[in-house]
Amino acid sequence: MKQTNWAGNHTYRAAVLHRPASLEQLRELVAGAGRLRALGSRHSFSGIADSDELVSLDGLPAEVAVDHGAGTVSLGAGLRYGELAETLKAEGVALANLASLPHISVAGAVATATHGSGDANGNLATAVAGLELVTASGELLTASRGDPDFDGLVVGLGALGVVTRLTLDVEPAYQVRQRTFEGLPWASLFEHFDEVTGAGYSVSLFTRWGPAVEQVWVKSRITAEPERARGELFGAVPAVVDRHPILGIDPVNCTPQLGVAGPWSDRLPHFRMGFTPSSGEELQSEYHLPRGQAATALEALRRIGDRLRPVLQVSELRTVAADRLWMSPQYGQDTLAVHFTWGPDWDAVRPVLGELEAALADFGARPHWGKLFLAGAATIAGRYPRHGDFARLAGRLDPGGVFTNAWLRERVLGG
Repeated sequence: MKQTNWAGNHTYRAAVLHRPASLEQLRELVAGAGRLRALGSRHSFSGIADSDELVSLDGLPAEVAVDHGAGTVSLGAGLRYGELAETLKAEGVALANLASLPHISVAGAVATATHGSGDANGNLATAVAGLELVTASGELLTASRGDPDFDGLVVGLGALGVVTRLTLDVEPAYQVRQRTFEGLPWASLFEHFDEVTGAGYSVSLFTRWGPAVEQVWVKSRITAEPERARGELFGAVPAVVDRHPILGIDPVNCTPQLGVAGPWSDRLPHFRMGFTPSSGEELQSEYHLPRGQAATALEALRRIGDRLRPVLQVSELRTVAADRLWMSPQYGQDTLAVHFTWGPDWDAVRPVLGELEAALADFGARPHWGKLFLAGAATIAGRYPRHGDFARLAGRLDPGGVFTNAWLRERVLGG
């Protein structure tokens, strides 16, 4: 095979892509593999998923089953969030949150702690109540929330085995409305940070690090309580037309704004499932910072704004709640996630990324696992209190390093 990731910036070196049609075939394949990794929807921007051989789960039965009594849904891990949402809609239930893209696979998003936004919302991995994975020996391991090592298994980075099924928390379906505000002064954001990020159930801010924050997207659950944000938002004015996160781009592929109510799955993402969100000709990075240091960290980034803008399409600011998952960027702390959508020129982006990571070094920035960053395993280890426990868990479940690759050694495990 010769295939690339979604952005086209990484070509997989694997010679073969397996598509087993049953769990038994997958277990046999894994047990006989030398080096193998699971490949999801290819929305990662690095070699995190690469190996000598790759396996896709899209041939395995999805088997979506909602347990209304337990408040959970069980599903094949290769399913994408947009596809899952259609089944949940028919069952009258919903997930608590979604990422900006509904096109990503559930297993891949969980393994990398991908997230949406919201002061009280954890990343997508925090919805996992149980999982099944095939370990290096071909054994099928099952684990549920509260079991020993469960908090280490969930955000597994593909290092522990091939996750085949997931059980996620669900709740009764709900409606969401989305409004966009334009021109938020930085001074207003710093003075009213908690009020701005708390103006809705899920709030995203888009900026190019200029004189003001260009856009604030406020997604509010429809309840008996009045909307918190309708008029001006601390100096930002309501948009009168739908917007794209990158100003000047047609918003046709974005989810409806202007306060038009719709199902949770059609408002929490920024982009519609039926549309390709972009051509993919971009690179992405993201760093998670302690929420309590948000203003200081944002000021540090504003100081290098002139270096960021020439290679930047847009930055997005989101908040994510703390959790106890060992390799989650939110482990033990509420965070501010600072996302960067770059142009597709890595040679131009790389030196700027070095300056950016230097500017954030004092804040213990934890990078998004599925995106591009420069920090090595030695730096990463110091930012994750349970890093050693995770490395030992990987060694126990995969003593021969079947699921280890160059990216894991360089960025996470060392050696």
